[in-house]
Amino acid sequence: MRDLSLHLLDIIQNSVKAGATSINVSIIADTKSDLLEITVEDNGCGMSEEMLSTVTDPFTTSRTTRKVGLGIPLLKEACEIAGGSMIIESEAGKGTVIHTKMLISSIDRIPLGNIGETYMGLAMDSGKINYNLRLSNIKKEFVLDFQEIKDQLGDVPINEMDVLMWIKETIEEEKNSIFKGILNEIA
Repeated sequence: MRDLSLHLLDIIQNSVKAGATSINVSIIADTKSDLLEITVEDNGCGMSEEMLSTVTDPFTTSRTTRKVGLGIPLLKEACEIAGGSMIIESEAGKGTVIHTKMLISSIDRIPLGNIGETYMGLAMDSGKINYNLRLSNIKKEFVLDFQEIKDQLGDVPINEMDVLMWIKETIEEEKNSIFKGILNEIA
Protein backbone atom coordinates (compact mmCIF):
# COMPACT_ATOMS: atom_id res chain seq x y z
CA MET A 1 0.00 0.00 0.00
CA ARG A 2 1.30 3.39 -0.92
CA ASP A 3 0.43 5.27 2.29
CA LEU A 4 -0.61 4.80 5.90
CA SER A 5 -4.18 6.01 5.33
CA LEU A 6 -4.78 2.94 3.14
CA HIS A 7 -3.33 0.67 5.82
CA LEU A 8 -5.68 2.35 8.31
CA LEU A 9 -8.64 1.77 6.05
CA ASP A 10 -7.76 -1.93 5.79
CA ILE A 11 -7.40 -2.32 9.57
CA ILE A 12 -10.64 -0.40 10.20
CA GLN A 13 -12.48 -2.59 7.69
CA ASN A 14 -11.21 -5.63 9.65
CA SER A 15 -12.68 -4.06 12.80
CA VAL A 16 -16.02 -3.50 11.08
CA LYS A 17 -16.08 -7.14 9.92
CA ALA A 18 -15.32 -8.14 13.52
CA GLY A 19 -18.56 -6.44 14.62
CA ALA A 20 -16.99 -3.37 16.24
CA THR A 21 -19.34 -0.52 17.15
CA SER A 22 -16.51 1.74 18.37
CA ILE A 23 -13.21 2.21 16.52
CA ASN A 24 -10.64 4.62 17.91
CA VAL A 25 -7.60 5.71 15.91
CA SER A 26 -4.75 7.71 17.38
CA ILE A 27 -1.91 9.14 15.28
CA ILE A 28 0.87 10.71 17.32
CA ALA A 29 4.11 12.21 16.02
CA ASP A 30 6.69 12.77 18.76
CA THR A 31 9.83 14.53 17.56
CA LYS A 32 11.69 13.96 20.84
CA SER A 33 11.52 10.18 20.42
CA ASP A 34 11.47 10.43 16.58
CA LEU A 35 8.40 8.19 16.54
CA LEU A 36 5.21 8.16 14.54
CA GLU A 37 2.76 5.99 16.49
CA ILE A 38 -0.57 4.79 15.18
CA THR A 39 -3.00 2.89 17.37
CA VAL A 40 -6.29 1.34 16.26
CA GLU A 41 -8.54 0.06 19.03
CA ASP A 42 -11.91 -1.60 18.55
CA ASN A 43 -14.57 -3.36 20.59
CA GLY A 44 -15.19 -6.09 18.02
CA CYS A 45 -15.21 -9.83 18.61
CA GLY A 46 -11.45 -10.02 19.09
CA MET A 47 -9.25 -12.95 18.14
CA SER A 48 -8.53 -16.30 19.68
CA GLU A 49 -4.98 -16.93 20.89
CA GLU A 50 -4.48 -19.22 17.90
CA MET A 51 -5.57 -16.57 15.38
CA LEU A 52 -3.54 -13.89 17.18
CA SER A 53 -0.38 -16.02 16.96
CA THR A 54 -0.70 -16.34 13.16
CA VAL A 55 -2.36 -13.07 12.13
CA THR A 56 0.87 -11.56 10.71
CA ASP A 57 1.31 -14.56 8.39
CA PRO A 58 0.04 -13.61 4.90
CA PHE A 59 -1.51 -17.08 4.54
CA THR A 60 -3.72 -16.51 7.58
CA THR A 61 -7.09 -14.92 6.86
CA SER A 62 -10.64 -15.14 8.09
CA ARG A 63 -11.91 -14.55 4.55
CA THR A 64 -13.57 -17.34 2.68
CA THR A 65 -13.22 -15.76 -0.78
CA ARG A 66 -9.42 -16.03 -0.88
CA LYS A 67 -6.69 -17.76 1.09
CA VAL A 68 -4.36 -14.78 1.52
CA GLY A 69 -4.65 -11.83 3.90
CA LEU A 70 -1.98 -9.21 3.24
CA GLY A 71 -3.20 -6.15 5.18
CA ILE A 72 -1.68 -6.82 8.59
CA PRO A 73 1.53 -8.45 7.26
CA LEU A 74 2.14 -5.49 4.92
CA LEU A 75 1.58 -2.99 7.74
CA LYS A 76 3.99 -4.91 9.98
CA GLU A 77 6.60 -4.89 7.22
CA ALA A 78 6.11 -1.15 6.60
CA CYS A 79 6.74 -0.50 10.30
CA GLU A 80 9.82 -2.71 10.48
CA ILE A 81 11.34 -1.24 7.30
CA ALA A 82 10.96 2.22 8.87
CA GLY A 83 12.77 1.16 12.06
CA GLY A 84 9.64 0.40 14.04
CA SER A 85 7.36 -2.38 15.14
CA MET A 86 3.77 -3.55 15.39
CA ILE A 87 2.11 -5.10 18.42
CA ILE A 88 -1.37 -6.64 18.36
CA GLU A 89 -3.33 -7.31 21.53
CA SER A 90 -6.61 -9.14 21.27
CA GLU A 91 -8.87 -11.35 23.28
CA ALA A 92 -11.89 -13.21 21.99
CA GLY A 93 -15.02 -11.30 22.90
CA LYS A 94 -13.11 -8.19 24.04
CA GLY A 95 -11.79 -6.46 20.92
CA THR A 96 -8.41 -5.74 19.41
CA VAL A 97 -5.68 -3.11 19.72
CA ILE A 98 -3.07 -2.68 17.00
CA HIS A 99 -0.19 -0.42 17.93
CA THR A 100 2.43 0.58 15.38
CA LYS A 101 5.61 2.60 15.66
CA MET A 102 8.00 3.85 13.01
CA LEU A 103 10.82 6.35 12.92
CA ILE A 104 9.69 9.74 11.65
CA SER A 105 13.15 10.33 10.18
CA SER A 106 13.33 7.01 8.32
CA ILE A 107 13.72 7.46 4.59
CA ASP A 108 11.71 4.26 4.24
CA ARG A 109 8.67 5.49 6.20
CA ILE A 110 5.68 5.61 3.90
CA PRO A 111 3.70 8.88 3.96
CA LEU A 112 0.62 9.41 6.10
CA GLY A 113 -1.61 9.94 3.07
CA ASN A 114 -5.10 11.41 2.86
CA ILE A 115 -6.63 10.63 6.25
CA GLY A 116 -9.51 13.02 5.49
CA GLU A 117 -10.52 11.02 2.43
CA THR A 118 -10.31 7.79 4.41
CA TYR A 119 -12.67 9.13 7.08
CA MET A 120 -14.98 10.63 4.48
CA GLY A 121 -15.34 7.14 3.05
CA LEU A 122 -16.01 5.70 6.49
CA ALA A 123 -18.69 8.33 7.12
CA MET A 124 -20.52 7.35 3.95
CA ASP A 125 -21.64 4.13 5.62
CA SER A 126 -20.95 4.63 9.32
CA GLY A 127 -24.32 3.25 10.43
CA LYS A 128 -24.10 2.45 14.13
CA ILE A 129 -20.30 2.57 14.25
CA ASN A 130 -18.70 5.36 16.22
CA TYR A 131 -15.36 6.39 14.78
CA ASN A 132 -12.97 8.51 16.80
CA LEU A 133 -9.80 10.06 15.39
CA ARG A 134 -7.04 11.70 17.42
CA LEU A 135 -4.14 13.54 15.78
CA SER A 136 -1.34 14.80 18.03
CA ASN A 137 2.18 16.17 17.93
CA ILE A 138 2.36 16.12 21.75
CA LYS A 139 1.99 19.93 21.91
CA LYS A 140 -1.17 20.18 19.81
CA GLU A 141 -4.09 17.79 19.43
CA PHE A 142 -7.23 17.37 17.35
CA VAL A 143 -10.03 14.92 18.16
CA LEU A 144 -12.96 14.04 15.91
CA ASP A 145 -15.81 11.96 17.32
CA PHE A 146 -18.47 10.80 14.85
CA GLN A 147 -21.08 10.48 17.60
CA GLU A 148 -20.62 14.13 18.53
CA ILE A 149 -21.02 15.08 14.88
CA LYS A 150 -24.19 12.97 14.58
CA ASP A 151 -25.58 14.57 17.76
CA GLN A 152 -24.90 18.07 16.40
CA LEU A 153 -26.44 17.23 13.03
CA GLY A 154 -29.74 16.06 14.50
CA ASP A 155 -31.92 14.95 11.58
CA VAL A 156 -29.24 15.64 8.96
CA PRO A 157 -27.49 12.38 8.02
CA ILE A 158 -23.71 12.24 8.44
CA ASN A 159 -23.44 10.89 4.89
CA GLU A 160 -24.91 14.10 3.42
CA MET A 161 -22.39 15.37 0.82
CA ASP A 162 -21.79 18.72 2.55
CA VAL A 163 -21.08 16.92 5.84
CA LEU A 164 -18.78 14.42 4.13
CA MET A 165 -16.80 17.25 2.52
CA TRP A 166 -16.58 19.05 5.88
CA ILE A 167 -15.21 15.88 7.53
CA LYS A 168 -12.61 15.41 4.80
CA GLU A 169 -11.52 19.06 4.71
CA THR A 170 -11.45 19.47 8.50
CA ILE A 171 -9.31 16.38 9.01
CA GLU A 172 -6.88 17.38 6.26
CA GLU A 173 -6.59 20.94 7.61
CA GLU A 174 -5.93 19.68 11.13
CA LYS A 175 -3.51 16.99 9.88
CA ASN A 176 -1.54 19.62 7.99
CA SER A 177 -1.57 22.00 10.95
CA ILE A 178 -0.47 19.37 13.48
CA PHE A 179 2.12 17.50 11.40
CA LYS A 180 3.53 20.35 9.25
CA GLY A 181 7.27 20.54 9.79
CA ILE A 182 7.22 17.23 11.66
CA LEU A 183 6.39 14.74 8.92
CA ASN A 184 8.51 15.54 5.86
CA GLU A 185 5.65 14.86 3.42
CA ILE A 186 3.62 17.74 4.94
CA ALA A 187 5.33 20.98 3.96
